[in-house]
Amino acid sequence: MDNNNVNNIMTFNNMDGKRSYMINNNNNSNNNQNQPVQDANSRTVNSGSSPEPANPFLFSGSNNKNESDADQQLENVKEVGSVTDINPVKDICFISIIGEIEGHNSLPPQSKTTKYEHIIPMIIGAEMDPQIKGVLLLINTIGGDVEAGLAISELISSITKPTVSLVLGGGHSIGTALAVSAKKSFIAPTGTMTIHPIRTNGFVIGVPQTFRYFQKMQERITNFIVNNSNVNREAFLQYMYDTDEIANDVGTVLTADEVVDIGLIDEIGGFSSAMNALREFIDKNVQ
Repeated sequence: MDNNNVNNIMTFNNMDGKRSYMINNNNNSNNNQNQPVQDANSRTVNSGSSPEPANPFLFSGSNNKNESDADQQLENVKEVGSVTDINPVKDICFISIIGEIEGHNSLPPQSKTTKYEHIIPMIIGAEMDPQIKGVLLLINTIGGDVEAGLAISELISSITKPTVSLVLGGGHSIGTALAVSAKKSFIAPTGTMTIHPIRTNGFVIGVPQTFRYFQKMQERITNFIVNNSNVNREAFLQYMYDTDEIANDVGTVLTADEVVDIGLIDEIGGFSSAMNALREFIDKNVQ
């Protein structure tokens, strides 16, 4: 039998377990070695040196770079808590403050945290990037490290780009300072905010110097909140030292209507309201 007239039938299995067949004619084997063939899933496979098809499940836009981009995105999710390659709007920087704010000391691994050493470079990058026209701060935090939260708040309040904050679930403790650090603040209709004095844990020396340290730290936070919002100082301190609101603590839990009424937050609204306000700031800033 003439081998030139024999068709060789090769079988191979796909990744999903289906069997595919490829018929190769020996006469044309040399001419067709670089031509693409199709498997049962109709995916083009080149036998030459062209790159393999892009993974459609990556979040890197239209030009996926397969494994290198995927690894980088997974690293971003683990470290920052977000897929930073998703940019639905190119001229606005979205920064989320979620969970507990982690400062100089690392929190337990089971805690949901926002690391201030990640947030601060993002704010600086937004200020220095000419393509970024505004910053939207999304807040849902229980508080955390006071100095770390105050450092983020001071940085947000000092940048020249328009800034808007939105309290979604809660802006408790030092989250209050973060919420008022933007040029305009919003709170969701179901959002709440807790105002209370600063706390500490661990080793404490029971001497007057310790009390004065707490007093100075509380004064720094109070001054920042009063200077960056419309709240009355005496009213704010009254809510802070109230003993009738929280069962086992000192302070007050305020609803969305209450924080707007006392001037702590500017308006009640959701994401669309915050975006519209930021767009107005950007338009005025460009003109």
